Amino acid sequence: MSDLKKAQSALISVFSKEGLAPIVQKLHELGITLYSTGGTETYIKNLGIPVVPIEDITSYPSILGGRVKTLHPKVFGGILNRQHVATDVSEMEAYEIPQLDLVIVDLYPFEKTVASGASESDIIEKIDIGGISLIRAAAKNFNDTLCVSSVDDYDAFLNLINEKQGATSLSDRKQYAAKAFQVSSHYDSAIFNYFNTTENIPALKISYGKGQALRYGENPHQKGFFFGDFEAVFDKIHGKELSYNNLLDVDAAVQLMGEFRGEQPTFAILKHNNACGVAQRDSIAEAYKDALAGDPVSAFGGILISNTTLDEETAAEINNLFCEVVIAPSFSAEAEAILKEKKNRILLVQKGFEFGNELVRTCLNGVLLQEKDSITDLPESFSQATDNKPTNRELEDLVFASKLCKHTKSNTIVLAKNKQLCASGTGQTSRVDALRQAIEKARNFEFDLKGAVMASDAFFPFPDCVEIADQAGITAVIQPGGSIKDQLSIDYCNEHKMAMVFTGTRHFKH
Repeated sequence: MSDLKKAQSALISVFSKEGLAPIVQKLHELGITLYSTGGTETYIKNLGIPVVPIEDITSYPSILGGRVKTLHPKVFGGILNRQHVATDVSEMEAYEIPQLDLVIVDLYPFEKTVASGASESDIIEKIDIGGISLIRAAAKNFNDTLCVSSVDDYDAFLNLINEKQGATSLSDRKQYAAKAFQVSSHYDSAIFNYFNTTENIPALKISYGKGQALRYGENPHQKGFFFGDFEAVFDKIHGKELSYNNLLDVDAAVQLMGEFRGEQPTFAILKHNNACGVAQRDSIAEAYKDALAGDPVSAFGGILISNTTLDEETAAEINNLFCEVVIAPSFSAEAEAILKEKKNRILLVQKGFEFGNELVRTCLNGVLLQEKDSITDLPESFSQATDNKPTNRELEDLVFASKLCKHTKSNTIVLAKNKQLCASGTGQTSRVDALRQAIEKARNFEFDLKGAVMASDAFFPFPDCVEIADQAGITAVIQPGGSIKDQLSIDYCNEHKMAMVFTGTRHFKH
């Protein structure tokens, strides 16, 4: 027995009318009776197509300023009745309830209203009650009813009814039901999260309506997806599709460069979520060259980011390097033309998007949620730990190094000089190992560490790190402080004329 069902009647109640006209015209051609409400009813009438006002079913007008239109047993009975259940069929006849076997809804734009900065009263009025109820009812009864729950599905639905002349299969109806519950759950999550910005109920609701399948995940044998609105953050103007790893590195790059917003031209090169080269200079071309000098080996295949417009001179230099992604707030026409010479190189124009304040990651059979590390260590918050104070140049380098340290995997040590990353020790299991790694790397790339500064993401439990740093030529140190043996490190620095400041803020990054 075929599970194809031909729709006899449709209830249409939508916010967005874009793309609705050809659907309405096709349903009319197929002889399907149309029911509607309010603005949608007027829209259909203006198309010259017959439509039955929902009030003719309910015998009630739209009341309470339009808040109540479809909430009536005759409407929901028409949607929820089970056509294979004899008692449902008899009750439909007894109460003169019309069959409604197709429901088309597009909800009030709650999220867009919130994003627009509208008043609370306007936002509350965009919480759809009747529409969400129609969606849930029609989706629940997918055995007999098909639910189109969003303007995003208008085109696909039109193709479906053109192909099958108004009939749908059980698999069609179940697929649309799944989409409908995704729409309703996402909508409810958005409403809850709006209220919970002030109420602080200990619950986590994460929902993304847009998803993109990636080529693979972190490795080729892993599936990967991105859920989010990438276009809200970037304009992608050139290159291949971004991979899972590209996206992680792009995120790390953007978060790091956020520390240098509005400052002198700053350039960073990242690999595996960590900066391998960063420099701040009078021009972006100089900043790029000195960032690359920090580690020209790791820069191969890296992610490049600038805090200012990329010009022709910088682009010409970058063009000599194989890199995956280049990010900037803008590109000059000449720079864009040069960088587009490599067809796979991804060029991203970063928009003025403001990121949220929460970080979420899976853990065991649940998730961990924390606030972002939003503290940037600045001189006004430093406490002088040693007798010897940092010079003005050292102080600037300490701030620079601390910003990089905050965005580097723990345990980490960052070495910097003249606002240039000399080297960092990343992801080590001991702070001493991190420091030794950084010193060795800096020397391999021929950096003179005499007069350089050192930043640590956490306190020194022993004076060994400041001793090793001193022997390498480092003259100033920035660290959170807070060890019960802080005095040992302070005493060493005092004895060897090193400057050390405490920030009082740890910056672990796991």
